[in-house]
Amino acid sequence: MTKVTNITERRKEQHIDINLEQDVQFPRLTTSLERYTFMHEALPELNLDEVDTSLIVFGKTLQTPIFISSMTGGTEKAQMINRHLAAAAQERGMAMGLGSQRAAIEDESLASTYDIRVVAPDILLFANIGAVQLNYGYGVEQCRRAIDMVEADALILHLNALQEAVQPEGDSNFAGLLDKMEAVVKNVGVPVIAKEVGWGISPKTAKRLAEIGIAAIDVAGAGGTSWSEVEYHRAPTEFHARVARSFADWGIPTADSIQYVKKAVPDMTVFASGGLRDGIDVAKCIVLGATIGGMASPFLKAAVESVEAVLEFEREATTQLRIAMFCAGAATLEELSQLELVEVKP
Repeated sequence: MTKVTNITERRKEQHIDINLEQDVQFPRLTTSLERYTFMHEALPELNLDEVDTSLIVFGKTLQTPIFISSMTGGTEKAQMINRHLAAAAQERGMAMGLGSQRAAIEDESLASTYDIRVVAPDILLFANIGAVQLNYGYGVEQCRRAIDMVEADALILHLNALQEAVQPEGDSNFAGLLDKMEAVVKNVGVPVIAKEVGWGISPKTAKRLAEIGIAAIDVAGAGGTSWSEVEYHRAPTEFHARVARSFADWGIPTADSIQYVKKAVPDMTVFASGGLRDGIDVAKCIVLGATIGGMASPFLKAAVESVEAVLEFEREATTQLRIAMFCAGAATLEELSQLELVEVKP
């Protein structure tokens, strides 16, 4: 294992290793995307070669609505992973989110592990700070440092209440965060995205986030990687392991969370993540109300191998998306978003 120098850095290293080596998926809870299917159009009246997956998000043109969801940073291994992901994102015209930059805020020598502009000067890039850190000494200044550190186009404030609650060393004071998040939204100078990390966003939370001016909500619903399962694997005692494991199937499934958010705040830009595994999942999320769909685990496993492996996975996923659009009769993402899915009867 790579040598690490502080608690946050060590935790980042553990998170990477556990995600790569252990089964940390939700044991029973799913994304609920399997409840839906497309109405197949045998005569789509389209040329597959002309199906268009491009779109504009925060003023930048993307060639695909599939984005690399926030994962890692703060360690030597993370630097290699982020560079592989970013190089692929640059070549394919994808958006990318970085993992929490807290490690580099605490130790500036780790900033290089997040520095991907050297290989991806043009991509839509999201900086990332845990929202709860606003209750632990962080403010607008630290958020701006995170943005400037990576020349980001937008800032993610991630919400991970359950993860912090089951960590023995977790920062679990989430009281009074909305006002502090609002100050960040008004003062950092870039769009701010509120992102869960795998348990979904409720209608109540969506409304609160909309009221403070959040530019987009990444629902990051349940059904993919369970971070309580990750914390189970790094728990220091049997007590902490049992507590973490009891929440293995907690959360709002991704498909449901998208719909809850869009119903609560219809004009909100929604990013879908949490258990998406292919381009068909992304297509379903767009019909349900999302603008783009993110994946982490599949990209992480590819990035450990090479840039080429990341490119191959993206090509496969975007091809799946394009064929789904073609067979559903949608030539563009706008047309796709106007379709209705068929609910599969049990």
